[in-house]
Amino acid sequence: MDFELSREQKDVRQAAREFAIGELQDIAKDCDLNETFPRELITKAGGLGFLGAFIDEEYGGAGFGFLEHAIILEEFWRIDPGLGQQLCSVSFGAEEFLLFGSEEQRRRFLPPLVEGKKMMGFAITEPDAGSDTLSASTHAVLEGDEYRINGSKVMIGNGSVGDFLLVFCLTDPDEKKRAKRHSIIAVETDRAGYEADPMHGKMGLRASDTSSVFFSDVRVPKENLVGERGNGFSQLMAFFDRSRAYVSAHGVGLSQGALDQAVKHVRNRVQFGKKLGSFQATQFKIAEMATKVEMARTMTHKACTLLDKGKGNTDITAMAKMFSGRTAVEVVDEALQLHGGYGYFNDQDIERFYRAAKVLEIYEGAKEVEKIIIGRNVIGRL
Repeated sequence: MDFELSREQKDVRQAAREFAIGELQDIAKDCDLNETFPRELITKAGGLGFLGAFIDEEYGGAGFGFLEHAIILEEFWRIDPGLGQQLCSVSFGAEEFLLFGSEEQRRRFLPPLVEGKKMMGFAITEPDAGSDTLSASTHAVLEGDEYRINGSKVMIGNGSVGDFLLVFCLTDPDEKKRAKRHSIIAVETDRAGYEADPMHGKMGLRASDTSSVFFSDVRVPKENLVGERGNGFSQLMAFFDRSRAYVSAHGVGLSQGALDQAVKHVRNRVQFGKKLGSFQATQFKIAEMATKVEMARTMTHKACTLLDKGKGNTDITAMAKMFSGRTAVEVVDEALQLHGGYGYFNDQDIERFYRAAKVLEIYEGAKEVEKIIIGRNVIGRL
């Protein structure tokens, strides 16, 4: 087993790091305060091949694997979680086209994403259907050659700035098997009846767009159905088995960024006539933080590598997602503690990182969901 990154992967990491430092660092605080991001940032990232890096070259992508995608996202989140999230969300859900979409859909929807010319989102969550996705009630009725969609979604990335969304819809309510009632449909956001309201006041990740979305007799051609009708839940699970692997890199990046800030602070901060970093108690804290970050990174890289080898493992992916989220929360907490009272003010980056960390234990599968997945598979269904 080789834990060393290839030369190409190291080059990808270095390029992503330089981009993050050069393009994200100086604007991160203002973007967080104003709850916005510069649209040109997406274009720049697309021009350098950082968007949807796992998308095949024939559709304009870099043709990398999920490991390279995770490496890129880690470097972005290391500098700023909010902008890192926005750059990740541009192609969030593109896997559905690669796995289940038609060739026409792939050529229509994917190239503009990787070029940074368009953004997408995946509308899954509803006010009364979060972790329980099978309770989603936004429905699509086939009328002739069109689907008519009605309902609402909440906490949707790129809902108000995206050019199209994949929408998890109820298409077969009378089907006896709950897992065969839903489908996934691509919906362009400029269609009549589509409305989105940005959700302000998030605790963290304020630079990324999150919106409530409403569908009122939105009509789309039946050709916008992605995959098979009634197969939406299965397709969604296949997506989560991939997205949770690289979303684990969000936790790794945030943790590493928090550790970087803590190390810088204790090297310079003087207390009781000595550098804070010279105290054994401080060194113990840093040692534990660094160990947790490395463990989270190793698990994330394993989950992504297995996917790239065609041996994706739901358990390993769930473990990586759960552990990286917990690591982010624990490491950023210690990092802020080491900053003392200074860390409580927003002129310190650690304050922004602290606010961003908690969502990593909630979105893309709450930690409780990950534990259910792991527990059931380890014990077996009784």
